[in-house]
Amino acid sequence: MPQLSFQNKALNCPLPDGHFIEKKGFDFKFAPALCRTCKGFCCRGEPGDIWISPREIEAVCAFLKINIIDSFDIYFDRVDNWISIRDAFSGGEYRFLDHKGRCSIYPVRPKQCRTFPFWESFKYRKKEDLAHQCPGIVFL
Repeated sequence: MPQLSFQNKALNCPLPDGHFIEKKGFDFKFAPALCRTCKGFCCRGEPGDIWISPREIEAVCAFLKINIIDSFDIYFDRVDNWISIRDAFSGGEYRFLDHKGRCSIYPVRPKQCRTFPFWESFKYRKKEDLAHQCPGIVFL
């Protein structure tokens, strides 16, 4: 694929490798290479639940080499009949961000994280809001 010179004007971030992910029904593309230019904006700010399945919990615990029983209450919350990753701080910062703002469980991150930014709620948000939340979002 040829090098692209398009930039996300909101944050003035160049697209280093020109690779995009698209999903039908969304008016933007996603440039995953730009995650390297970000400090984890998608994992900070207003508290929100990051849902995780039992199978994903097993994968996270195996990846971190921790015992699921001993560490469940440290890393996870029960919300009604669901399980969510516990926030690290009251401000809503994601539990598994490292000191550089990178996901420390990236290879085994939950589906909710793997499908970002292609969430149904993002179809209806203002472009300016999305551009400031994620430097990898590029509008069509």
